[in-house]
Amino acid sequence: MQDAFSSPEHQRRHRPPHDPLYPPPHPSPHPSPRHTPPSHLTYPWQPQPRPPEPERKRQPRHHALGRHSDIRVLRGAYRWQRRVATLTALGYFTLFLLLSAFAPGLMTGEVSGGLPTGLLLGLLQVPVTCLAIGLYEYTARRRVDPIADRIRRQTQLDAKREATR
Repeated sequence: MQDAFSSPEHQRRHRPPHDPLYPPPHPSPHPSPRHTPPSHLTYPWQPQPRPPEPERKRQPRHHALGRHSDIRVLRGAYRWQRRVATLTALGYFTLFLLLSAFAPGLMTGEVSGGLPTGLLLGLLQVPVTCLAIGLYEYTARRRVDPIADRIRRQTQLDAKREATR
């Protein structure tokens, strides 16, 4: 019969912590319930442990350019600009096509001096396209360019600040 002090379990528990002859035991894949920490505090009056403070990084004064709200505003202004110009030119052309397909009597009618309405509306496509180009330039100068200039100035300032660091 084996002695309680000579059992392998006793020897494993009571060996010196840094003995080179005895390597540390392999951790068990299933921890015993005795070695698991309690999920609650032992004493209710114990203060809650503080979480470690995160490492503080130096924050830039301005957000990254990709997340900047001016970029979103610029995209919206540019989108509105494209829609106005496109709908002006294509809307008139679509109207011309619909009238040609569904109102042939109107398109073959004469306006004055033997000029058919369809030819007049077709010739008006050129000034309407010029109007769409003019609207595109006007909205660019009025809405898009000021926002783009502000972003450009801010980017140049940020680049200068980074170069001096």
